[in-house]
Amino acid sequence: MKLAPVVIRQLIEKASEAKSKAYAPYSRFPVGAAILAEDGRVFTGCNVENASFGLTVCAERNAVAAAVLAGARPVAVAIVGNQHDLLPCGACRQVLAEFNQDLLVVTQKTNAETEVRSLRQLLPAAFALEKA
Repeated sequence: MKLAPVVIRQLIEKASEAKSKAYAPYSRFPVGAAILAEDGRVFTGCNVENASFGLTVCAERNAVAAAVLAGARPVAVAIVGNQHDLLPCGACRQVLAEFNQDLLVVTQKTNAETEVRSLRQLLPAAFALEKA
């Protein structure tokens, strides 16, 4: 699948909007994510930190939860943070792979150009179980 430049821009914008809602008082590292579903809908999420750091939920996982709740299948995700070319953490890569190992991952570089990678590039040997 290839994403049109206008779709990439829209995903980056939606992820930026979500980032503005992040709850990151401990790390001061807000992150936003926007997931494009195969039917064209977009679902967003932001990171939500907790004083018990292990309970923090990343932006990507919150966006996935919103998509799952709506019965949508993710095909792409854009991630925006305070650093450029921000990639999903290992846990988020595995969660995203649960729903689409061919997912496209959109990040923004320092010069405002975007890069699109496949999740398979980022997580070539994702853990998987047979679904009942």
